[in-house]
Formats: sequence, C-alpha cells, structure tokens
Amino acid sequence: MIFLVILAGLLPSFLLVGLGGLVRGRLSANAWQGLDRLNFEILFPALLFVAASSRPIELSAVATIAPAVWALLTCGMIAGYGARRFGPDRFLDFAGAWQTAWRFNSAIGIIAVGALSTSQPGLMAVAIGMAVPLANVYAVSALSRGGALGPLATVRKIALNPFLLASLSGVLLGLSGYSLPGLVLAPLTLLADAAIPIALISVGATMNWSALARLNGFSGTLCGVKLILLPGLVTGTALALGISGSEVAVLLVFAALPTASAAHVLAAGFGADRELSATLVAQSTLLGALTLPVWVTLAEILFLR
Repeated sequence: MIFLVILAGLLPSFLLVGLGGLVRGRLSANAWQGLDRLNFEILFPALLFVAASSRPIELSAVATIAPAVWALLTCGMIAGYGARRFGPDRFLDFAGAWQTAWRFNSAIGIIAVGALSTSQPGLMAVAIGMAVPLANVYAVSALSRGGALGPLATVRKIALNPFLLASLSGVLLGLSGYSLPGLVLAPLTLLADAAIPIALISVGATMNWSALARLNGFSGTLCGVKLILLPGLVTGTALALGISGSEVAVLLVFAALPTASAAHVLAAGFGADRELSATLVAQSTLLGALTLPVWVTLAEILFLR
C-alpha cells in the first residue's frame, strides 16, 4: 500500500518525462539545449536556494549529511571504476561515462523526497549542496586527465558551478536563521516553481528511449552502482548501526537517484564520446523509474516508522 502511494506521488514526474518524449519534435535540438542552459544557470539554482533557505537548518544536520554524501560519491567513483575493463579503450571516453556512477539528478531528488511522509526538501537541498562540489571535482578531474584542461581552469569550473553557489548560499542563509523579505523571495519562488517541470520535460525530449536495448556489461555495471549499490550501502549501514529518522531517509533517497541528466553535456565539453554518456543517462533514468519508488518505500518503512 505504501509503495502504491509513493508510486502515485512520483508518477506525475515520470509522466512529464514521457511528455518530453512526445513533444521533442516541436522544438529544435538547439532550443532544447537552450532550455537546459536556462535551467542550469537560473531556474534550478533558484530552486536549490529557496529549498535550502526557506526554513532554519540545524548545523548538526549539515555535519551529519555532508560526510555521508561525500562517502557515497567516493564509493560510487571507486565502484564505478570496476567497469573500466568493459569500457572504451580511450580513457577520456571512459571518464565521460564513469561520472554517471556518482552524479545525481537534482530535480528528481527534490521530487522524490517530497513523496516521503515527512517531506524534507531542505535536507535534500543540503545534501545536494554538499555533494555538488565533490561530484564536480571527481568528474572534471577525471575528464581533465583525459583532456587538456589545466588545474586553474578545473578549479574555476568547479568554483563557479551555479548549483554549488546557490546551494551553499541557501544553506548558509538557512543556518543563520534569517528570512529573506517577501519582495526578494517572491520572484525567486516563481523561478523555482518553473525549474522541475522544465527539467523533466527536457530530459524526456533529449533522452534516447531505445537505450535499454543497448544495456551491456559496461553500462549495466555503472547503472547498478548508481541505482542499487549506493542505496544498498546506505540501507545496510543504517540498519547495522541502528539509526533512523529523516536524515537517514533523505540520504537513502539521495543515494538512489538516477544520474545527472546533463552528464553528457559535460562529457561533450571535454571531447569525450557524447553518445556513450547520453545513452547511460537514458538507461539510468529509465531504470531509475523502476528502482527509485522501491527505495523511497524502503526509506519510509525502515527509517520513518
């Protein structure tokens, strides 16, 4: 019964992804890329900022969540490297695909945590804010090793990431307990409300829906790490330590998220095989539609009851 309730809560989001697949021909490829850029630079940063700053955040929550998400990303990177023997010969192409083992879809994360009985978008924003810098350090470092980006350019690319800037500023404001004036918060909220629908429709429009037919040992390993191993680690660790509560549930949902929808954009920017990483994004998203409701249900049953 709980599973059906959670599935019903997530279903509208997956329907928007399907809608994107239906209307992809209505806009050009450049137009869809423009929407992705708008979401990356403005809309989703506004959502992360509003989610993190709209309610007080306890310093203890940040101290708990930050090391946990860093450990998850590190485990994903290490375990994902196990796919190297199945992957392409050129390391740059492998790096473009490897990043999908630890990167995450922030839009689906905000939606999925809302399906829990104790919805905690603020905690998910904290998790995203703490994870974005390290996820980018790992991804950009791996791609830089196979490309020609120097150390200074790598640091600049990471430090100026809009998700990082918005998340950290929102977390700092939440920790301070200060509330923004309504005149400032209102336009940010309007931008935030537009972020998720546009992101989901764009994912569906740019996704290769036949990608599941190309699932092999390489892509299966990377998707398995992201969708099964990482949430399994959170579940097993929490049960072994006997801990529960909202923070654990949010961490489990975070660990179970499909990979970042724009991973192929970063890969292409470094000259890696764009089609390979785009296929992995599609596979992770499609398989995640099946696995995520299961993990959200387990988070509810095991850690919130």
